[in-house]
Amino acid sequence: MSFFPGDDPVAGDAFSCSAIESLIIPRTSDLGNFEVRRALPSRRRRLVGPFIFFDRMGPALLRADQALDVQPHPHIGLSTVTYLFDGQIKHRDSLGTELVIKPGDINLMTAGKGIVHSERTPEKLRGHPHSISGLQTWLALPDRLEEMDPEFTHTEAASMPEFSAEGARGRVVIGSFEGLASPVRAFSDTLYVDLTLEAGARFPFPAKQEERALYILSGSLGVAGDRFAADQLLVFRPGDAITLEGGPEGCHIMLFGGAALNSPRHIWWNFVSSSRERIEKAKEEWRTGRFDIVPGDEDEFVPLPQG
Repeated sequence: MSFFPGDDPVAGDAFSCSAIESLIIPRTSDLGNFEVRRALPSRRRRLVGPFIFFDRMGPALLRADQALDVQPHPHIGLSTVTYLFDGQIKHRDSLGTELVIKPGDINLMTAGKGIVHSERTPEKLRGHPHSISGLQTWLALPDRLEEMDPEFTHTEAASMPEFSAEGARGRVVIGSFEGLASPVRAFSDTLYVDLTLEAGARFPFPAKQEERALYILSGSLGVAGDRFAADQLLVFRPGDAITLEGGPEGCHIMLFGGAALNSPRHIWWNFVSSSRERIEKAKEEWRTGRFDIVPGDEDEFVPLPQG
């Protein structure tokens, strides 16, 4: 997915919970077949831990004549994390990877010094109505790894540890939580947890990470007497223990965060770097065709944006 312009929506009344640092209402973009809500980066917040990009895809039902077709495009300086709740996406990249991601699985594609990939509806779903719902996030790489060799890993849902408590159930997608550790590789301190709360269920969100946030996927969530609706991102102040409470209809949320990066990050289109000069170099490399091609998807590409 690529960066799209647009002003951030303005949040409503102030909330009473002093532990909440920011409330972010995502910007919505209509991609023709479905909507994408972008919560990070925003004017209110650029990063939470290593998370520099947070997109909510769908949920949407595509008609038989519609499909997801994100043509080959490049990345540097980051890892893309694709996590689906419904539907399937076929991933191809310039390393020669070709596979279909399914709900609960995770694709971690680490660009490092440069990678190209495409994301498309699998052939078997084309010509039939099909649904799509998920998240795509970007993790900025730490300074020492920004120019590492690119790599790709796919982890199936069955490999990720799951936990349950009274009225709560979850999966540790990246990092450690509730004494459980995900097998997905993390290049810096990172937390990414899929959590569902039943109506009225209370669940602690400890302050173990330097920076923490959550995104409400569905339902509503209570925090210290305030209630928050779906498609809102809450950033918490460091060090404060939080108790989350499922609303009357319960809620489905993603917890995320980690350690702050040691230096600022610049983001332009699909490029992330601690150096503006490195981004300019990547722009020229893509414009002049010096990135690798995607085997099996060589005929199309996303042009470098103007400006």
